Amino acid sequence: MDEINEMNQNPETEVSKTQTKAKVPLIVSIYDWLEVACFAAVLVILIFTFVGRMATVVGDSMTNTLLNGDRLLVTNLFYTPERYDIVVVQKEDGYYEDELLVKRVIAKGGETVTFDFNNWTVSVDGTKLYEPYIRKNPYEVMRRDDIAGYTVTVPEGYYFVMGDNRNGSTDSRSKLVGFVKESEIIGKAVFRVAPFSALGPLD
Repeated sequence: MDEINEMNQNPETEVSKTQTKAKVPLIVSIYDWLEVACFAAVLVILIFTFVGRMATVVGDSMTNTLLNGDRLLVTNLFYTPERYDIVVVQKEDGYYEDELLVKRVIAKGGETVTFDFNNWTVSVDGTKLYEPYIRKNPYEVMRRDDIAGYTVTVPEGYYFVMGDNRNGSTDSRSKLVGFVKESEIIGKAVFRVAPFSALGPLD
């Protein structure tokens, strides 16, 4: 009886204990959520710092391979540009210094690029490139822009890049872009993340 009376005499104490017990799991849950969120943020920062970054295609220079507004995952981890790679370029100065350019690597330093503007073909060191991806108009000739002759030799340490939409691309044929330094190549575009209908790796 004495025990029952004691409990009846301190109802507020019992309620307080119950409330304290209820609050503890909520605080722990918030702490756990914040811990997970912080870990995820750090992971994203590390991925984009050491593995890659996102880039958006602006314009039609890579049509039909890539379209205006496509979102790309770009990686530079242990990367050296190779012929046919789709790369993202950030010019250090000049007309396009404030814009990311998405182009395809055609030739590297020391190689000679030869153009057949009438037949829409490009050769490197005498070997014609296999380019099923280019968009061309059979009723036009391929644009030469600022190329005076039919051959160009790429300086060491530089790359020659072109858009797949050959007559809708400002690229290394133009003085506005010119040869691209290796340091100006941010990385290789490896995956299209948007739009969802075109989600997938890039060849």
